[in-house]
Amino acid sequence: MTPRAEEAYPSGGAAAPRLPSTGPRRTGRSRPRVRGRSAVLTAALLLVVTLAGCAADGEVRASPSEVSPPSDAPSAPPAGRGPAGTLVVADFGADTVTFLGPSEPDGGSALGSVEVGTAPYGIALGDDGTAWVATAEGVAVVDTTTRERTALIPYETDTGPVTTGEYRGGGMGITLSPDGRRAYVGVNVPGGDGVLEVVDTRLREVIATVPVGRRPFDVDISRDGRHVYATGHDSFDVTVVDASTWKSRRIEVAPYGTEGGLGSWLKPHYAAVRLSDGALLLPFEGERLAVVEPDTGRTRIARMTADTHQHGVAVTADGTLYVVGTGPIDPAEDEGPSLTVRAPGGDERVIPLDGPHEDVAVSADGRTAYVSGGFTRDGYWNGLSVVDVTSGEVTRLPVGERPLGIAVL
Repeated sequence: MTPRAEEAYPSGGAAAPRLPSTGPRRTGRSRPRVRGRSAVLTAALLLVVTLAGCAADGEVRASPSEVSPPSDAPSAPPAGRGPAGTLVVADFGADTVTFLGPSEPDGGSALGSVEVGTAPYGIALGDDGTAWVATAEGVAVVDTTTRERTALIPYETDTGPVTTGEYRGGGMGITLSPDGRRAYVGVNVPGGDGVLEVVDTRLREVIATVPVGRRPFDVDISRDGRHVYATGHDSFDVTVVDASTWKSRRIEVAPYGTEGGLGSWLKPHYAAVRLSDGALLLPFEGERLAVVEPDTGRTRIARMTADTHQHGVAVTADGTLYVVGTGPIDPAEDEGPSLTVRAPGGDERVIPLDGPHEDVAVSADGRTAYVSGGFTRDGYWNGLSVVDVTSGEVTRLPVGERPLGIAVL
């Protein structure tokens, strides 16, 4: 397969020009809103956001001078680090994190689970072995050696009653600064814009809050730690936050346009930072890859080939991109669940999966991809797909309950 050219499109609500079809079945078809289902989804989502929670106040709650603790400030004891290759999995349906030993993908039993808080979503791993887990109640701090929760840091933002389910308030995407001193968590506020909460990992408390887009599925950080990126699923955007001033700016990422609003399926979900140039990579529908330059806001579109609704992403140091396909919007026209392995030049391999999946993590040697079966919508299953990247062989492994976030020590 030849490398695929990137095409620019202007920021704004208008849809990008339709890319040429990658196969005869797609000829002449642009991705429509789902007929009949779109209006129902829109009404249902509006009902959810109307009934749930309180909106954020839209103010940054800390100045840059407040974020660095004095040199004599008490610090939390360092955590131990579990065995290299251990999988850490957030069980959205069981309020736990499950650990799977390095040899377990061959079929052994899990190492154990620890209760972390209601409906855990994203996971970020520190170099010291600490796992930072975004839950509906706060950020859970987990020692991966003792497999114990050592703290639960409450959010400053009012997200309403603690609940479960796809639209629950609380933490979603989460990432760590390169030096490990801050955790950044995207907090969903039902009925309003989301908030980026900044946690001092030594003091274990929230030191700043910054308004971002709606339902921040993912939070990423630049390689130098200077900028944080919150992907707003329901606002079709990425919010770029300066980590030294807390100033922010919005970049719309909507290659299909914004028609359909909250009921649209054609929204951004997860992003990955390309190490070679710092570009943000956001896949859409197995058809388009939005390549966003954070400094300029310029977006280019590259073609993709999986033709399936896409969620989780990961990128390795060599620039290989892994993208989770959750399954078709329209089974009559779209392909099923898959894992796309995209080389830096644009060549793609699409590996079929059995059933919906949500997120992906890759082993240190790049040979194995772990894809969580939790899925944010109905249709999830309780396990992981373990993918041999070279052969494409897939092994299904029972793990946890509705596993979403996944990371590899």
